[in-house]
Amino acid sequence: MDRLSLRYFIAIVDSGNFSRAAELCRVAQPTVSAAIARLEAEVGQPLFLRSNRRVEVTEAGARLLPYARRIEHEFEEARRAISEDAHTLHIRLGVATTIPVQTITRIAAAALANPAIRLELIERRPGELLSLFDRGRVDLVLGPLDGTAGRRTTELLREPYVLVMSERHRLASAASITCEDLAGEPMLARRHCEVLHRVSQFFTARGIRPFFPVKSLHEERVAAYVVAGLGVTVMPESLMTPGMVAVPLEAFDLVRTVGVVTDSGADSPVVTSGILDHIAAAFET
Repeated sequence: MDRLSLRYFIAIVDSGNFSRAAELCRVAQPTVSAAIARLEAEVGQPLFLRSNRRVEVTEAGARLLPYARRIEHEFEEARRAISEDAHTLHIRLGVATTIPVQTITRIAAAALANPAIRLELIERRPGELLSLFDRGRVDLVLGPLDGTAGRRTTELLREPYVLVMSERHRLASAASITCEDLAGEPMLARRHCEVLHRVSQFFTARGIRPFFPVKSLHEERVAAYVVAGLGVTVMPESLMTPGMVAVPLEAFDLVRTVGVVTDSGADSPVVTSGILDHIAAAFET
């Protein structure tokens, strides 16, 4: 079994389809398909059940998966051990795109002041980061802890999702509002929102189907559009900026837990480097 075939196999499991796996691995889809065909021929059993909508792992694939993850992880560890400067620890921190930029810059500043650390920031959606983590492509993940069961985690923050609007909005001074108050209001879609589906369900169940003037991947732009009065949106409280207000929305109580994911023991170089202390301090400021 060659390493690349196993890498493509893991990517398909994590992404749920061949085309997305090819994007994650930065290769053409036929390359992925050919590698999986060779792998299936080698093990003598199908690893996936293909359908038009999704790819499912077979029993044989499920048995292979933990070994494939272990091989990929050990390969990355070997590569790093050979290539790294003996006096500087290269730490790859996966950061969810919904973590406030000011928090990230505080972490980066602390790492820059630590001569023993060379910090690399890798920004992705939370689900993509966990896939990279399982494949040994990042050392730590900073983001929402939903979906991290079975992994070693440290909780750093619990915060509500809030309905935000410009401080000049007609409802900005309301003590609380209902969904009916938002009828006809334009809403801004945060495409990387971890609970986008649940937020959509909340409003749809109450008969609210708003116009979306913006569907953005960029948190800073969405915040600027809110302040400018282009529409309202739902976001984690920590992403609020000057010029916007949060107004309580009746029956809306979504929260998120943010933390760090690591599989390193207490005596690992990543843990003893002090990076976890830098991250925790960034959330205390």
